[in-house]
Amino acid sequence: MKTKECPSCAMETDVKNKVCHICGYEFAEYSSGFKWVAILLIILFILYFIF
Repeated sequence: MKTKECPSCAMETDVKNKVCHICGYEFAEYSSGFKWVAILLIILFILYFIF
């Protein structure tokens, strides 16, 4: 089972949990599309300054 640490209370919780069961902290949800858009923008930014 994969776990992640809650930034609010530092307790370990399952990576599938959307909310910490101890303190109620809501974990941010990023879609995979957001991740690829961010990577693409970083690459374009770097290429802009190289050329």
